[in-house]
Amino acid sequence: METMSKLQEAHEALLVLAREKPRVLVKNDVEQLNNIVNKESRWIRGIQELNLERIQHIGSYLISRGYNPNPKITVADLVKIIFKAEEKQLLMQAQQKLVETMKTLKAENEINQQLIEQSLSFINYTVDLVLGVPEDDVIYQRPNQVPYGAKRPGLFDTKA
Repeated sequence: METMSKLQEAHEALLVLAREKPRVLVKNDVEQLNNIVNKESRWIRGIQELNLERIQHIGSYLISRGYNPNPKITVADLVKIIFKAEEKQLLMQAQQKLVETMKTLKAENEINQQLIEQSLSFINYTVDLVLGVPEDDVIYQRPNQVPYGAKRPGLFDTKA
């Protein structure tokens, strides 16, 4: 239960960071975005360690009950093995709360991903406007031959 509580805390911290990202992305604050990404990386490493700890605790519990330890056993599987109703209820509540937090985090991250993709599309569009559309690489021609079609000039003279 302690490990599940720590996992919940770590995911909630990631959720707070995920909710900060849109504001930072819109403001184009790259330094703050780097700080958020670094914090996320630390929390993710912590979650990986907590998952290993969770697997070890489940293995110890299984051994104490006379079962063979299995690193692939989930919390839902463990709930089926627990006999005490109070422990079973607490574990199920902790699992449900963690699942809800993870679903919310996933939704926030999908929104952030869409925002980043839109920003990249806008940047590419702006670059194309300023520099001109890149030449078609599909049409092969000899270097001394005049290019097929007129190349659209950009706003800036790149040869200057």
